[in-house]
Order: sequence, then structure tokens, then C-alpha cells
Amino acid sequence: MGGYAAVVLAGGAARRMGGADKPTLPVGGQSMLTRVLAAVHDADPRIVVGPVPPDLPVPVHSTREQPPGGGPVAATSAGLALVPDDVTFTALLAADLPLLTGEAIDVLRLTAESAPMQGAVYRDAEGRRQMLCGVWRTQALRDAVRRLGEERGHLHGASVRELMDHLRVAEVSWRRPGPPPWFDCDTDDDLRTAEEWAR
Repeated sequence: MGGYAAVVLAGGAARRMGGADKPTLPVGGQSMLTRVLAAVHDADPRIVVGPVPPDLPVPVHSTREQPPGGGPVAATSAGLALVPDDVTFTALLAADLPLLTGEAIDVLRLTAESAPMQGAVYRDAEGRRQMLCGVWRTQALRDAVRRLGEERGHLHGASVRELMDHLRVAEVSWRRPGPPPWFDCDTDDDLRTAEEWAR
């Protein structure tokens, strides 16, 4: 596999968790953001869209969508602006995936490189695409963001589902034992579940 970049979206407000800065919440003794960045330790560059805590233990590039709070597609666009043109693949990830692993990323990368599609995402047991746990051909992702922006006139408030309408995606099932790598933490209960798994 060649090199790849990682864009981690860390800007959403955790309304269901009392507005907490969700990516900084700890699971297994490390912030969720740190855990996601560890899963893409071999990505270059690693880009965080959203606030980066000063004590983050790994070097990252950081940026924000303008204006902040524009949603995941606007944030994706801001992140992609920092990905060099010669990087073929980009992982696009939420920052609240504390159980993500390098192995799970490798599966997506191999699928994205071998499938005649523009990217690969996990599909859960209910058949839902986990759209912020995927690896994409960088140029295809850029083109999709551009086309959606042209359609809507702007990206502010655009949903990831709207973006996916412009992309051909391979869906990957996770058949290994243990927690699914796309498990995200939207509530305090989710956080407790992740903590148990992380142990």
C-alpha cells in the first residue's frame, strides 16, 4: 500500500453529552482523538479539523472550516485543503471512534485500492454505512465536495449523506470478534460501553 493522509473531524458539538468537547473525553486513559490518531499513525499528513488540545501527544496539522460550525462536509473541505495533491488516498474519520484500530484502517485501505470504487466504508449489522469511518481516493472526494458545493451554492450545513450521493463506495463488513471499529460515542452510556471494551 502506498502512503495516505488522514482527515479527522473533531468540531461537532456534543449536544447529547451536555456540550462536552467530545474528542477530548478519555477512553482507556487516552482521549478519543488521541486513539483515532493512533489508528492512523502511518498517515502523512494527519489533519484535525476542529480544536486541538495543547497537550495532544502527537504532531498534527490543524484547521477549521469557515465559519466554524459548518458541519461535516464543510469540515471535510477544510481538511482536504491541507492534503497534498500527490496523496492518492485519504482516510476520513470522526474523532469519536475510540475503538478504531490500525487493522481496521488497513482493511479499508486495501478495499479502496482494489475495488473499482471511489472509496470504502464500514457497513454495520443493520446495513447502515458508517460514512465517517472510511478511506477515499483523494481526488474523487475533492470532486464530490466541489460538486455538492456547486449544487447547493455553499457547504455550510451540508450532510455527509448528501456528499455520499456523489461517490461510488464499497461497503465493508467487520466479521472479527470484539467491538466494531466504527463504534462512536454520542452519549454517556456509549462512553461507558467503550471504556469497558477498551479494558
